[in-house]
Amino acid sequence: MADTFLSKIFSVEGNDAMREVYDEWASSYDKDILETGYATPVRVAAALKSQLPDTYGQILDFGCGTGLSGQALSEAGFSKIDGVDLSPEMLRAAREKGVYRDLWAAGDDAAREIVPGQYDAITAIGVISYGAAPLSVFDDIFKWLAPGNLFAFSFNDQSLEDGRYEAKVNDYISAGRAELLVSEYGPHLTKLGVNSGSKVFVLKCLS
Repeated sequence: MADTFLSKIFSVEGNDAMREVYDEWASSYDKDILETGYATPVRVAAALKSQLPDTYGQILDFGCGTGLSGQALSEAGFSKIDGVDLSPEMLRAAREKGVYRDLWAAGDDAAREIVPGQYDAITAIGVISYGAAPLSVFDDIFKWLAPGNLFAFSFNDQSLEDGRYEAKVNDYISAGRAELLVSEYGPHLTKLGVNSGSKVFVLKCLS
């Protein structure tokens, strides 16, 4: 089942089409994706905790999906976690996990404008990649960070093969806008065999 939906998300474009696929997948997503050996959420949560030992810090889980990422953050010790996602059905599943302080659908509530520095860290776990959010979301998220805030995220193998993704990270570092704290390649979808890795990053916002 996971292969079917993964094929779909890699073939659609635009927020509306992506929302439809994830809404359709929401009821079986956790079972399907965990059967692939989905390791990235735990790895990102561990990387963030290594740089943000104060687990009372406020975290925004961008593209939280069904809440597997929030669950990993909670298990790492973080307790003040908000989540936002494109798919209302995914958010319904995330709400049931009971690990989020607040959840909302992207674009549905103009009052939820994020103020730079509002969160100590923002995560985008398995979000900025082929089959998910476009690379431009990297810039959008960075606008919500103030100096000293952290950005923890991952790029899957398909994204790493496209030089633009890591080039975006390097551009921020070379421009003095970010400091690289963590860059670690490891397992992603461990049971798929092909394109089954991801690189986890933690950046500190400098400007």
